[in-house]
Amino acid sequence: MPLCYLIIFEVILSTKLFVGSLPWSTTDDSLKETFAAFGKVVSAKVVTDRQTGKSRGFGFVEMESDSDASNAIKSLNGSEMNGRAIVVSEAKPKS
Repeated sequence: MPLCYLIIFEVILSTKLFVGSLPWSTTDDSLKETFAAFGKVVSAKVVTDRQTGKSRGFGFVEMESDSDASNAIKSLNGSEMNGRAIVVSEAKPKS
């Protein structure tokens, strides 16, 4: 009798969020810390200018689950971060 192997792959799909109107002082770590209150953060990145290295005022956060991402959007969209009202929404795919 042939030996059969069953391989199961668990695919974890994270949800990527767009975060706009960030204060210029925001770092990857402070962005991650802000979103960690709403669930597991896979990654957090503030987009910077290639030449100057300064923040461009927006970034992306990847949350481990859809429910964590949804909670973060509901709680943080329009909230203040260091004196600025931030915009949080689900990121749209690159076209």
